[in-house]
Amino acid sequence: MTFFETISQYQPLFLSGAYATLYVTSLATILALGLGLVLSLLNGVSLAPVRWLCRTYIEIMRGTPVLIVLFMLYYGGPSIGLLLDPTFAGVVGLGFYGAAYFAEIFRAGFQSIPRGQIEAAQMLCLSRATIVLRIKLPQMLRLIIPALFGQIVMMFKESALLSIITVNELTKVATQIVNETSSLAEPYIAVTIIYWVIIEAVALCGRSLERRFSHGA
Repeated sequence: MTFFETISQYQPLFLSGAYATLYVTSLATILALGLGLVLSLLNGVSLAPVRWLCRTYIEIMRGTPVLIVLFMLYYGGPSIGLLLDPTFAGVVGLGFYGAAYFAEIFRAGFQSIPRGQIEAAQMLCLSRATIVLRIKLPQMLRLIIPALFGQIVMMFKESALLSIITVNELTKVATQIVNETSSLAEPYIAVTIIYWVIIEAVALCGRSLERRFSHGA
């Protein structure tokens, strides 16, 4: 079976796999961004136990392969009565894993803000919430756009491991087609192209935002 015959015959499967990859990774990225921001903010509070817990979570997640996180969540969960749908487990596992990396990106962004601006805001008696929302967040986001989108790209690449927990994303679809046709190269070449298109689209969004923020700076 030629490459184009494979694409034509299995087009619905490729499309469903691409949709699953986009759906799961997008939700996981939203979760990771939100949790990562919370971890980053809590990591800067004055309470030592809170900082220690956040730091411990970040270091454990960064030191654990995402495959192990997914295995423990999906296959280890039933041993403690936790039965998760594969898609939900994929979103949670990938999201909680990615949160540790986003937290470090946010932390680096916050630390890049000149200390004098924060001190000036404190002298004006602005509340901590106002300082975070009006001064820290806008400047931090402008500084971290390249690193932020680099990590989002990594999330899409890591989503290929979701096939291990039976999520019908692109890699799982390619494996299914290989088993049906015994053609090894064509399905994986097709999936590689789809991944490339998705990742290039994400990178293009990142470059566009970076240029917009730099012009507005």
